[in-house]
Amino acid sequence: MFYAAHMDEEGKEPAASSVMNLPAAAQYVANWGRPHDLGFVALDAKQDVSVGAAWARLYPSDARAFGYVDDVTPELAIGVLPDYRGKRIGSLLLQKLMSEAATNYDSISLNVRASNPAIRLYEREGFVKVEGSDMVNRVGGLSFNMIARLRR
Repeated sequence: MFYAAHMDEEGKEPAASSVMNLPAAAQYVANWGRPHDLGFVALDAKQDVSVGAAWARLYPSDARAFGYVDDVTPELAIGVLPDYRGKRIGSLLLQKLMSEAATNYDSISLNVRASNPAIRLYEREGFVKVEGSDMVNRVGGLSFNMIARLRR
């Protein structure tokens, strides 16, 4: 969740556990395993370590997450360890998650910082910016929602 929340954007990397102290971020993983939760983890078998994850969950309108668009569109989060970026791990995780989500949903959403280079990945996978979703994020920058229609 630390990397999915883009916590290291300013070049600082506080303890990864610090993200769980942010209620808005913690809701992405709290009580994981609820009905409709969906996720995948990428492993480096040689190092026996998790190197990335992509997951999605539904949020009701009274408990919205940042990328909320409606009660029937799950919101995804994705993070890959810095040393493993640029190796298609994020692409493969995102494609797998979207493929699986397509069995039950018509679309999937996310929230992203305008400065996040992963926007190019999201656009390649069919995400488009949700007009009118611009918001000031916790560090004073711009974030917005994106949505992708899933191929069912």
